[in-house]
Amino acid sequence: MGYLYIFLCILFTTYGQLVFKWRINLHGGIPDGYFEKIKYFISLFGDLYIVSAYITAFLASIAWMAALTKFELSFAYPFMSLSFVSVFFFSTLFLNETVTLPKIIGLLLVFTGLVVMSKG
Repeated sequence: MGYLYIFLCILFTTYGQLVFKWRINLHGGIPDGYFEKIKYFISLFGDLYIVSAYITAFLASIAWMAALTKFELSFAYPFMSLSFVSVFFFSTLFLNETVTLPKIIGLLLVFTGLVVMSKG
């Protein structure tokens, strides 16, 4: 069950990050004026997809707390690095973000670190 909690935390985290980026791209950049910024953020908080991302962030924290009842923090926390891998993969797939050699090397290093840490 503990691994399921970690998986859910990664899943919810990944969903939230992808939705935030997708919707912020549609809303555009932060305007310069003070009142324009307030209107901008109100419009973001009124976006139901953004609200769903906040809800999944809350669910991710619940799943994380559940995972910590099953594992030591030093064992469980490295698995959160898989969110980097999943965000990278899905952002290239759904948001058309670029794949570069340094990004791939970085992901391989993260994954290698996860394997090494999970053995100890």
